[in-house]
Amino acid sequence: MSAFGVRRVSAAIAVLAAVGLALLAIPLEHGTLDVPKQAQATTALAPPPPPPPVPLAPQQITERVVPTIVTITTRTGLGTTAGTGIVLRPAGPAAIVLTNHHVIDGGTDITAESMRDGTPYPVEVLGYDSSRDLAVLRLPGGAALPPAALGSSRNAGVGDPVTAIGNAEGGGVPQSAPGAVTRLGVTVLTRNSVDGSRNELAGLIEVNADVRPGDSGGPLVDAFGEVIGVSSAGNAVQRDEPSAPAPKSYAIPIDSALEVVDQILAGRPSDSVHIGPTPQLGVSVRDHVEPQAGTPAGAQIVQVSYRSPADGLGLARGDVIVQFGGVPIRTASDLTVRMIALHPGDVVDVAWIDATGAQRSGSMVLTEGPPR
Repeated sequence: MSAFGVRRVSAAIAVLAAVGLALLAIPLEHGTLDVPKQAQATTALAPPPPPPPVPLAPQQITERVVPTIVTITTRTGLGTTAGTGIVLRPAGPAAIVLTNHHVIDGGTDITAESMRDGTPYPVEVLGYDSSRDLAVLRLPGGAALPPAALGSSRNAGVGDPVTAIGNAEGGGVPQSAPGAVTRLGVTVLTRNSVDGSRNELAGLIEVNADVRPGDSGGPLVDAFGEVIGVSSAGNAVQRDEPSAPAPKSYAIPIDSALEVVDQILAGRPSDSVHIGPTPQLGVSVRDHVEPQAGTPAGAQIVQVSYRSPADGLGLARGDVIVQFGGVPIRTASDLTVRMIALHPGDVVDVAWIDATGAQRSGSMVLTEGPPR
């Protein structure tokens, strides 16, 4: 399963019950009291419910959705990645956009363009959740971008018609991929097509739409053009091969995605959600799975960036980080999780085992780096 990135180098009707109370004047008779009759109540008829929505034709779906999405281009040290973003709402003079984390992962320069008219926008990363493959962006100057019509993934059922729309193959031209829901609540292991990194995603919507590289972060919409998911992963097939397997793609349910959006916009970090600029340590690490005698497990350094905080402290390839910010580090994932809570400018204590087996320690100031 590839996490797609392309390398290029109710409304409720209020019913008011109008109750009329008739006070009747009764003629008096000898030897009787003036007693009012029982009030006569009348109720206004409620207006009929609105007719059910009518499914849209494919062209109508495209016309409704395309103005609400943007292309996203991310330049990294490995090349250029292309993806798609969903416009959620205006925020002052800017627009808030939802996409996949893997679309902007490692980006040193990220830009966006309207898929309606090609207008370019700068991009600010507000926050992300790499474990759920989601990121929230701010596009200064994008307030006029129309927001997408959001539906609910809770209403999705197997067999429902859907359409994925996005920047397929990174060409900058919107492409539609019709299909149907085939399974719900699916767990998959994804592989980033750019750097090969893997991540497990749960609770996904499986569809047989032919989602392509570059569609990542784009909308999966229902028959009414409402977003029910965020396209994230799939097994791209060659369209011109008659014997090719049926396409199988996966989308993150929009309901769960919006929970992450709300958390990021509220500025509430967690063990998986990072808010604001990304701190940079300056190393690539892997699990230390073959420790020598007397060397504890940890995060083994496989690469150190030149003039990074790690380089300045004297960390080198082959060293094993065993403590970071006062927290024991036993796996590469431990180090990643610890970095989520930190920010550029934070001072961090580090302990590691060097190539000779000696234990060393020191402090560093984290600098700002690309989203990770």
